[in-house]
Amino acid sequence: MNSKTFVLVHGVWHGGWCWSRVADILRARGHRVTTPTQTGLGERCHLLSPDITIQTFVDDIVQHLKFESAGHVILVGHSFGGIPITGAADVVPDRIAKLVYLDAIMLGTGETWFDLLPEDMAKDRAELARKSSGGLSLPPAPAYSFGVSRPEDIAFVEARLTPHPFRTFTTALSLKNPIGNSLQAVYISCTDPPYRPAGVSLERARKLSWPVEEIATGHDAMVSEPLALADLLERLA
Repeated sequence: MNSKTFVLVHGVWHGGWCWSRVADILRARGHRVTTPTQTGLGERCHLLSPDITIQTFVDDIVQHLKFESAGHVILVGHSFGGIPITGAADVVPDRIAKLVYLDAIMLGTGETWFDLLPEDMAKDRAELARKSSGGLSLPPAPAYSFGVSRPEDIAFVEARLTPHPFRTFTTALSLKNPIGNSLQAVYISCTDPPYRPAGVSLERARKLSWPVEEIATGHDAMVSEPLALADLLERLA
């Protein structure tokens, strides 16, 4: 296979670190891989601020694509990372060859992530953010909630999770074009176990007639099944 460029975007509480296993495999096969970390998370947690909104995350990925790639990338968004890749596709479609939504959240214009959550879950998370940080951030969930089960994987994840900027959940995505902006797109569903918050987005992908792939592992597939995920991403590329 010809060398491809992959840009891998993480989800809630994670950072670019979560892709290290997949990135190592793809790079060893001759591909170029970058793993940007969103503002306020991971190694950029010192930038946590009440000014961070979902537009900040979109801008992070748009700027990364402008400065770190020559274009025609395979842009992969995991979980919450599906939102900023949708936003980036709206702004710089010329730099993207294909969108891959890995068990990812898919919003339309004017929607927030909390709009897709059951009302009781959204209220609980808002209250948790208020109690833990005065509404600045949402503390991390335990690794098992992402379908991670091996002790070494749990240790890897939980040592690196950081509080998530809360306003990214409650500020709306703004798009000028339909979701995906007419780019090639595919949805990957993690099925063992399924991740409930991704269910609405999976159905949206099906209604858009996007191809849907499955991988028999938990939500954090890049941690629990990096080889299988790398194989799938390479095939999709």
